[in-house]
Amino acid sequence: ARFGLTINDVESVLSSAVGGVNVTSTVEGLERYPINVRYPRDYRDNLESIQRILVPTPVGGSVPLGELATFEFTKGPEEIKSENARRTAWVYVDVRGRDIGSYVSEAKRLIEAKIASGEINVPPGYNIIWSGQYEYMQKANATLRIVVPLTLIVIFLLLYFHFQSFAQCAIHLLSIPFSLVGGFWLVYLLHYNMSVAVWVGFIGLAGMSAGTAIVMIVYINIAIKHYIDAGKMNSVADLDAAILDGAVERVRPKLMTVTTTIVGLLPIMFGHDTGVEVMKPMAAPIVGGLISATIMVLIGLPAMYGLVYEKILLGKKDLKDEVRH
Repeated sequence: ARFGLTINDVESVLSSAVGGVNVTSTVEGLERYPINVRYPRDYRDNLESIQRILVPTPVGGSVPLGELATFEFTKGPEEIKSENARRTAWVYVDVRGRDIGSYVSEAKRLIEAKIASGEINVPPGYNIIWSGQYEYMQKANATLRIVVPLTLIVIFLLLYFHFQSFAQCAIHLLSIPFSLVGGFWLVYLLHYNMSVAVWVGFIGLAGMSAGTAIVMIVYINIAIKHYIDAGKMNSVADLDAAILDGAVERVRPKLMTVTTTIVGLLPIMFGHDTGVEVMKPMAAPIVGGLISATIMVLIGLPAMYGLVYEKILLGKKDLKDEVRH
């Protein structure tokens, strides 16, 4: 009061000097950002510097803040948090450069080892719980443990209803793991951590891989049926020739299918717009998996088909009962 100041005048200067005040804003296209002005860090990073902040008076001149107020450190009010009717204390951790699952697993082992050695003492009635995004990841993993096997079972049933042959269903299912190899490689090369989005991408890749393999098998079955109807299926060489004829007819449709799918996903893989970062881990397994699936369907699948039905032919079984289209 001796200097003609009020408490509000002093607090206003303090908040402006330390916390800053927005004086205007800058326009960047459709975006607007506030321009905040405050003292440089050297003038507000310790108690002595804050006490030297000058407060202007109505009669002219300025007074150091240290002459207008007493500075001391005090503890603020404590906050009591509870969950499930039990008091809790939280330690927040930000994980960068790795996935949450591997970090928590390593941290758990480290803490359990220190508790076992007595380095960390956990009193009776206390427990340690890993929460936050890790809990969401656990719930998602529990869901995926049901969804992934269910997806494979559905794929197998659809294949069996279509071909009515366990041998051809087995050939299809053997092609799926090979198609996943390309997905895992691209995820590794792009340094993506395993997440729910990545697993969703692999589930979609499994369905697409099975779908493209179906057409290859259908073409081979049609070629074999033509050979059987013409009476040319008399040796293993005839079987190989029929498989080759059916596989060659599938090269162009297969490459067209893969190319259109990959081209459709390229805007996601190389885009930087809002929301693209969430979709990239989902698209990466599909792009990488389709590349390896193409190699598998065009080269590996006809070879597996020949190995399976070569034994049937050598066993003097009638291929008419095995090959359906």
